Amino acid sequence: MKWVSYLSEFDHDLIESLFIKYAKVNTRSNPNSPTVPTTPGQVELAQMIVEDLKKLGIEKVTYDTDSGYTLAELPGNSEKELLPIGFIAHLDTADYNADNISPQIHADYSGEDIVLNRKKNMILSPKQFPSLKKFIGQRLITTDGTTLLGADDKAGIAAILGALDDLLKHPEIEHGPVEVAFGPDEEIGRGSKRFPAKAFGAKFAYTMDNGQPGQIEPETFTASQAEISIKGTAVHPGDAYGLMVNAVSLANEILSALPKNEVPEKSRGHQGFFLVTDFNATISEAHLTIIMRDFDADKFHEKERLLEETVQQINDRFDVPRVALKIDEQYQNIGDAIQKHPYVMNLVLDTYKRLGINPRITPFRGGTDGNAITAKGIPTPNLFNGGDNFHGPYEYITTEAMANAARVVVEIIREHVRQYGHENQKPVTFSD
Repeated sequence: MKWVSYLSEFDHDLIESLFIKYAKVNTRSNPNSPTVPTTPGQVELAQMIVEDLKKLGIEKVTYDTDSGYTLAELPGNSEKELLPIGFIAHLDTADYNADNISPQIHADYSGEDIVLNRKKNMILSPKQFPSLKKFIGQRLITTDGTTLLGADDKAGIAAILGALDDLLKHPEIEHGPVEVAFGPDEEIGRGSKRFPAKAFGAKFAYTMDNGQPGQIEPETFTASQAEISIKGTAVHPGDAYGLMVNAVSLANEILSALPKNEVPEKSRGHQGFFLVTDFNATISEAHLTIIMRDFDADKFHEKERLLEETVQQINDRFDVPRVALKIDEQYQNIGDAIQKHPYVMNLVLDTYKRLGINPRITPFRGGTDGNAITAKGIPTPNLFNGGDNFHGPYEYITTEAMANAARVVVEIIREHVRQYGHENQKPVTFSD
């Protein structure tokens, strides 16, 4: 892969130091907390970023207590009336141990096995994770084998700040207004629902969340979660004839109705799935939590209808309903909205071409902050932050990968200036 150097190699020391500092803050989100953000570490990190942005020279910086977002703007220096462009990353980390994170730096990575934790026999090996070979010679940052690292998405935060730092150090680079936002509780799908779209100011944006260079993800799942409660009747098994209603059996009947191959471990690309995330049952009562995901709206609604019809068929056998079903929509596929604004995609594709990066348009098999933000009228596909093995002890990132993500941010901003007045509006086809 060829990375074009136009003025500088970016401040690797700054990007790395910011990432290490941010990674050490426990920002694990909590779905059971009613606060905004859901954990105090996210507030600590948000306010830390406010101070770091000011140190870089960004004057317009705020922490919005209502939403938990840190917002900042780099004013444009161009005489052209360019639409503001935005970049977004999230503060929180996933549901995995984040206490006492101790990032380990492996300078000039050799491509060999790394012992993360000798006591736990935790080894990061390219035999198990072949992608490590791509980072030979780079400054590899790993966990100590007891926590996650937090590259999802503190690498995205560090890359965005690295890009702003470069623009501020090189005022000769022409650019329009640049809006950035760092928000809470992405991992639990809650934070972006409070995203302050009017205060943000950008007309389109990109999340810098997960993935490798060249990636652009203009589609996500449409998602919902079903909560199923089952009321049984427990009696002595010797006297059960005609009396017992076994909630365990009814729960298994519901599970048996689900397509056997429509599960995460047997699906990829644009294929959807059902996933049972919780199953607790006794004879007298049972509870199921099932999430449903699909890129295709019709297929998604078919999944919801299958559950509804299965529950109805069971209830029709009894004098009173035994099964209660509640389906909550979590987020919508951003694909349709992105396709209505082809400039948002073409700007990135043209930037990748200019940088010599091979583009990979892929569906994001999950959700991002871009779901809720796109729904608020700001088209927001996802790019990448350069890390890998997210959400666990084998997570890693390199300093060079974050610097390359920062370079892409700057080059997208520059390409936005180049295309002023003759924006490329050719339609973009999404495919696996």
